[in-house]
Amino acid sequence: MKQTFRFNNSSTDFYFSSNINQLRDIIELKNSIFITDENVYAAQTGKFKNFKTIIIKAGEQHKTQATVNVIIQKLIEFEADRKTVLVGVGGGVITDITGYVASIYMRGIRFGFIPTTLLALVDASIGGKNGIDIGMYKNIVGVIKQPAFIFHDLNFLKTLPDNQWRNGFAEIIKHACIKDKEMLKELQYHSIDNYKNTRKNIDLLVQRNVKIKLKVVQHDELEQGERKLLNFGHTLGHALENQYQLMHGEAVAIGMSYAAKISEELIGFKDAATVHEVLTIYNLPTNIKFNRDKVFDVMKMDKKREQKEINFILLEKIGKGIIYPIAFNQLKEIIQSL
Repeated sequence: MKQTFRFNNSSTDFYFSSNINQLRDIIELKNSIFITDENVYAAQTGKFKNFKTIIIKAGEQHKTQATVNVIIQKLIEFEADRKTVLVGVGGGVITDITGYVASIYMRGIRFGFIPTTLLALVDASIGGKNGIDIGMYKNIVGVIKQPAFIFHDLNFLKTLPDNQWRNGFAEIIKHACIKDKEMLKELQYHSIDNYKNTRKNIDLLVQRNVKIKLKVVQHDELEQGERKLLNFGHTLGHALENQYQLMHGEAVAIGMSYAAKISEELIGFKDAATVHEVLTIYNLPTNIKFNRDKVFDVMKMDKKREQKEINFILLEKIGKGIIYPIAFNQLKEIIQSL
């Protein structure tokens, strides 16, 4: 099922409920190069048969310029040119790196994604943000460039480990908190197993989340306003993620839990307990012991900072996030009090 979504200067074709065997109908495989990681390749080797494939090491710790350099060297060896299409097959690390490499190789070539994790399906593959980490600073180098296509083959989820299901539900809960109170109610009365074991349920949930994020991005592609809401839980979460070797969803879940508490203190949010409850239902962490000073120092370098304050995302109510500027001196006091 193809749907096209338009942005300021481009568009992305989404192929929902598809199968990788249909890929030959939308791209010329002989002019395509696939990028994936060792884990996806090991679990799905047969799907890459006859594809030109670059395999990189798995994990956020490899989302670096060094990995980008390796990929570019491989592209040169494959004699990739401006007609080459790069296809990222994997989770958020793969989609981030593929989009980034495609945006800078020969000053830009066409690319698309086949997200293989729940997190990548509902969040990481969508919106055109592509980039890499520098040390503990997540995504501090990158570009905004939309993929030509995003291809959904939910058969990849059959080999998805349990921790990756939880990882994805953190972003789904985020979308519900900032934009869809009815979805949060649905999540309250279900569990991972309800979605994991019923193809129709997960298919509909994925599409619902894709459209929530797409609508925000279409209104604010370059993150000048509303798109900042998608950072709910991420400001503190990113500062924790690389320092404490957390999965992205775990870090965001902790960030959302603390952001709900901060929303309670600063703007009178009344449902912090509900946010905490839903995170717990999906086996996500809600707190962690951390070094307040080190985490604050990382937060000061967050991309959402402006001069001496940071745009923190708080909840006015379930389904309505707001952008709330917090001065760094006040933020430091808040972090110390958590």
